[in-house]
Amino acid sequence: MQGRPLDGIRVLDLTNVLAGPYCSYHLMLLGAEVVKVETPGRGDLARHLGPDATLNRAGVGASFLAQNAGKKSIELNLKDDADQHTFEQLVTGADVLLENFRAGVLARMGFPWARLRSLNPALVYCAISGFGQTGPMSQAPAYDQIVQGLAGMMSITGTPETAPLRVGFPIADTVGGLMAALSITAALAARARTGEGTFLDVSMLEASLSSMGWAVSNYLVSGVPPEPMGDQNATAAPSGTFDAADGPLNIAANRQEQFETLCRLVGREDLLLDQRFAEREARKAHRESLNAELNAALRARTAREWEKILPAAGVPAARILTVPQAVEVEQLAHRGFLTEVPFPGDEQRTVRMTGNGVLVDGEPLTPTGPAPLLGADTARIPELLAAWGARTAEATS
Repeated sequence: MQGRPLDGIRVLDLTNVLAGPYCSYHLMLLGAEVVKVETPGRGDLARHLGPDATLNRAGVGASFLAQNAGKKSIELNLKDDADQHTFEQLVTGADVLLENFRAGVLARMGFPWARLRSLNPALVYCAISGFGQTGPMSQAPAYDQIVQGLAGMMSITGTPETAPLRVGFPIADTVGGLMAALSITAALAARARTGEGTFLDVSMLEASLSSMGWAVSNYLVSGVPPEPMGDQNATAAPSGTFDAADGPLNIAANRQEQFETLCRLVGREDLLLDQRFAEREARKAHRESLNAELNAALRARTAREWEKILPAAGVPAARILTVPQAVEVEQLAHRGFLTEVPFPGDEQRTVRMTGNGVLVDGEPLTPTGPAPLLGADTARIPELLAAWGARTAEATS
């Protein structure tokens, strides 16, 4: 890899907690220089979030470490005149300004889009919020669970008996951050053609609905509302979680030939002659009966054994792992997905970080360093301004 795709791109990051920091983390992995602007003495709330109380008190909570590796940290009070002037100078030299305040907060601090654009006509300004910058809900507070509920995610998670359930990780924040990163890179590509900056208004609610794919489109196109189905796949059968001898196993025999192969491998070729299971729609209509027949056969072997037998014959199947098991999967190690970086402020310790699942010219994108201590780069602001100002002068000369 000769260089990362966003090498030379400068990101001024005002975000907190997850959606915004997750976005800028991926921009960093892609090569951008990310300068995190934090409130003096307090910093990103995520510094104090996580399962380890000692880390939380030290301002390096697990939630913060996970999303902020490779970034710089400066402390600025955007209500202070001197710090506002410094912020103006940084905006002038930045390529991207990213924030996830409630709609209109940055404008009320004195930095509406019109002013930001006058400071830097080439600036890509991305504002992430729960519901967008306009509309009747624009001022409503939004956390991940609130968005999950409003998007309909919770209504289709779980079984008819257990729904609504929250998805087991902050998916609305995550999808919002990814959509922001995608839109930023697209805006940078457009700027390369036009020289003009862009204002990007990212709604977590809308990004979440967009990410729900068939659950939403099936209703919009066919008028059929999705229902909670637990671990079963509404589009095919057999497709879901099944019972091996020692625990659960995921199988997705979504195509006819996969179903036929599955029946042969579990010793139940007779199922192919049963009209209830002859084709896709019939199998969906008789899902429970089919699952019961297959579960009885699958209990003859362990999940690990089936994980070797079925995929080798073209039937997608795998065990259901815990997170501690998942991060040790050999495939991840082969691709360099997890990387050890120094622990902030302690070079003798390391912490493992995730990548983004992308290889560039065969190489994984890994963090360029640890997450910063609060204000670790504040003293370097003059140096930073000089470097960003010099770049700006070169670009406009």
